[in-house]
Amino acid sequence: MKKKVQLRTVTIAIKPTAADHSFNIFVDTFLVLLLIIIAIPLWSTITLSFRPYDYIGNNLQGMFLAPWKWSLSAYKALLGNAGFLLAFKNSFKILVGGVATALVLTIPLAYVLSIPTLPGRRALNILIILPYVFNVGMIPSYLLVTNLGLIDKIAAVFLPGAISTYNCLIMRSFFEGIPNELKESARIDGATEIQVLLRIILPLSKAIIMTIGLFYGVSFWNDFFHAMLYLNSNSLQPLPILLRNILMASGMNEYVEVSAFGDAPIAAIKAASVFMSAIPMVIAYPFIQKYFTKGTLLGSVKG
Repeated sequence: MKKKVQLRTVTIAIKPTAADHSFNIFVDTFLVLLLIIIAIPLWSTITLSFRPYDYIGNNLQGMFLAPWKWSLSAYKALLGNAGFLLAFKNSFKILVGGVATALVLTIPLAYVLSIPTLPGRRALNILIILPYVFNVGMIPSYLLVTNLGLIDKIAAVFLPGAISTYNCLIMRSFFEGIPNELKESARIDGATEIQVLLRIILPLSKAIIMTIGLFYGVSFWNDFFHAMLYLNSNSLQPLPILLRNILMASGMNEYVEVSAFGDAPIAAIKAASVFMSAIPMVIAYPFIQKYFTKGTLLGSVKG
């Protein structure tokens, strides 16, 4: 005779203690203070970029500038200047070309390093880590770029740093965390390593690809040193170089003529240029943010 067994679910409520409550208050207070520390300089830069030419007042008053006193002269001067638009276009070329090149080179390398049965895997890892620990220096890098004929070319900005050892090791660790059964089942079905990478690994790796792509994008978009070192033509200057020239224009009128940006105050132009240079990253981040919070493994072994 069969007996039915009924299972009951017991819910246990754990009340927070006084120590937990105090800790939560401390964390909330710390985060609010951190938000204020970040927000004040940002708000100050925004209001400074909208100040009219005839504004008289200190920085504290400028942070609470009345809306009817705001002026778009700095943004009109920047958007109406051919040099700013050209620099923005060059930076966009470096961003797209750099991220695409970096991912195309980093993904296969990280996948190869994640294969446990790869002959010489340990030696290959050492060869990749050594240049990361011991930097060769600026002069050998410059000579290499010169011998490759990349001087005064856009590729010179992103090609030398197309593979970041740190990003490659992060991606390798992610690939190692993908269940090996998925790869073995594909190999048993006759898939090559390239097919395993394209059809098995990449669909499960959207999170890490987006994350590493954002790391590369921020690095290439803000790259100032390589552009200054390898690009000599004014028509190839990216946005960071132009921002540097604008920031120096208030003290030394050596690189950029203030009159080239119209009648807008140079302080407002500097603030507007800094704010506009951050817009692409601010726009891109909300679309990539979900991949930071989804977790690292999007697939699992079933069955």
